[in-house]
Amino acid sequence: MAFLLDGNPLAVDVAFSHNDINYPANWLRLSSAQEKKDLGITEVADAPTYDSRFYWGNGTAKAIDDVNEVDENGDPLLDSEGNQVVTLGVKSVLKAQEKATAGSLLARYDWYVVRKAEKSTAIPTAITTYRDAVRTACDTREKEIDACTDTAALVSLYGLTEKDGVVTPNMTQYPEDPNS
Repeated sequence: MAFLLDGNPLAVDVAFSHNDINYPANWLRLSSAQEKKDLGITEVADAPTYDSRFYWGNGTAKAIDDVNEVDENGDPLLDSEGNQVVTLGVKSVLKAQEKATAGSLLARYDWYVVRKAEKSTAIPTAITTYRDAVRTACDTREKEIDACTDTAALVSLYGLTEKDGVVTPNMTQYPEDPNS
């Protein structure tokens, strides 16, 4: 909740003055609703916040699919090289993030692959199993993203489900690092 006094915002835990009286920083926390009302302080709801992966700042859902941009006449908007300008949708952005995450997880153990190529030293089974599981999880997560038909489905996919006091992610999880 936010507080207003004479139409001006009051910050919680910040001292303020009103009618030549100084109020300590903790006054808003310690005062009752009636004390605030008597002083002329009103409570207003905080402005809603939206997950920027899926929504613009005003709560409008972002396009989930890529958009081929056109000019005011409906003709394709072209870049300097003559290619159609495409604005990536949420799905494309999320899938690119999944690829980056998988790449980061795999990179930790790339040295095993290099060592194998240079010295023919076998890659430990736990590492190859992990690397395969990372690739599989990334592919599955991308398919889960593609299966979403609207913003609500994407939000749900990236959310959590609670059942019998146990909270679980709705999306396939990456495997646990074998060395953690």
